[in-house]
Amino acid sequence: MLRTRVVTALLLLAGFLFALFLPPFSVWLLIVSLVCGLGAWEWGRLLQLGTAGRHGYALLSLSLTGALGWVVFDLGSGRTQQPDVLLAAYMLAGAFWLLVVPLWLKAKWPVRSGLRGCLAGLVVLLPACLAMMQLRAISPLFLLAVMAAVWMADITAYVCGRAFGRRKLAPAISPGKTWEGAVGAVCGVWLYGSTIAALAGRTPDGAHAWMMFGVAMAVLTTVSIFGDLFESLAKRQAGVKDSGAILPGHGGVLDRIDSLTSTLPLVGLAALLWGGRMP
Repeated sequence: MLRTRVVTALLLLAGFLFALFLPPFSVWLLIVSLVCGLGAWEWGRLLQLGTAGRHGYALLSLSLTGALGWVVFDLGSGRTQQPDVLLAAYMLAGAFWLLVVPLWLKAKWPVRSGLRGCLAGLVVLLPACLAMMQLRAISPLFLLAVMAAVWMADITAYVCGRAFGRRKLAPAISPGKTWEGAVGAVCGVWLYGSTIAALAGRTPDGAHAWMMFGVAMAVLTTVSIFGDLFESLAKRQAGVKDSGAILPGHGGVLDRIDSLTSTLPLVGLAALLWGGRMP
């Protein structure tokens, strides 16, 4: 099992880095649309849709992602042509992850509840996929750095949770997560972000700037945890361990991007408001 996980992880990393740095933007749009379609297929499984329903939901999500990408971005350069569309998508995603999901997790509302579950899946997937296009167009390294921050949160949460975890964060949803792991994730992301900022020559200047930087890292980490917990709730309600089995040893696509679906739209929003010149 460990060997399978390692081999799959290495192949995924190689394929991801190739797709991130080499193809033109138009190819990246197709890749992201395909990822959205696969994620939607798995979301349909969590909603317990039939085969025809899953096919339709996946095709709808893939088509919407491709169509929005075609409208919003210049296919040659990746430059944003319709920032208002991005802004609307990101504001919707921000409201969902910061306001709706905490209440959803607390109340444990059914995720697989018909139209509500289908709409939630679109809000989970589409803004994140648009952000993947936008951030890659700004700089492939920038997108990689943001994704690495989310991976750092996952790693440090796991390590600190295993070493120091005592208090359960959400025992009815994800029994393995602890408050100690969450604090460790915030610290790990802050340290990672500080290192990247220093390497990029963007170290915060002054106490106020450092405070705002710390708040941004804490919000980023918290929202990544929301993404993880929301998918965990959907899987628990569906009675499955993984969202799918397309990635041997790693489960499904959603299992790999759950934390990214919540964080990427917020980073995309910040980059949009910053004028697309964050790196």
